[in-house]
Amino acid sequence: MQLHLASTSPARLQLLRQSGIEPVVVPSHVDEDAAVSAAETASGSPLSPEDTVALLAQAKAESVWRDLPAQDCLILGGDSVFVVDGVIYGKPHTPEAARERWMLQRGRTGTLYSGHWLIEHRADGSAGQAVGAVASANVTFAADITDTEIDAYIATGEPLFVAGAFTIDSLGAPFIERISGDPSTVVGLSLPTLRSLVRQLGYDWPALWNRGGAL
Repeated sequence: MQLHLASTSPARLQLLRQSGIEPVVVPSHVDEDAAVSAAETASGSPLSPEDTVALLAQAKAESVWRDLPAQDCLILGGDSVFVVDGVIYGKPHTPEAARERWMLQRGRTGTLYSGHWLIEHRADGSAGQAVGAVASANVTFAADITDTEIDAYIATGEPLFVAGAFTIDSLGAPFIERISGDPSTVVGLSLPTLRSLVRQLGYDWPALWNRGGAL
């Protein structure tokens, strides 16, 4: 069973590859800010972190599903946000925003939420099933991170385009003191959660393996 990944995240792609899955990467082109704004307007209140990542994961998967030619496959949408003191932080995009966040979270603990939405796409054109779930993990940053280290890390450009302005699978890893929960959730895709969703749709996890080492 071929998996289509409705995301251009290098971290999500690498996680799947390490798990024996070579997905078809399909950008979703979802306007995330507009989607969240519309949902908040409709509900009359701000979205929770869980609702935010669930909404965007579903929007991304459905965007790809609408444009994909009829075929038997699974489509996965994902989204992540980092929360400190109840404030939601997505991608900082600018060095200034990234530095502000690192000064805030140094020596503290926040929660990374990852949303997942999995759609069954069928070749005969019939409607498939769709399931979703949100996973979370707590991340504690070292208290002795220096301003020089923060500035050097930001200068690499890595933290500008990841939720929370940090990674645990690359240059940001040495600054993370502790993780409580599934580490892959923090990377941006909870593999145990995805396996559960795959099983809910009636497939065994090994059915997705299509890379040499897993075959």
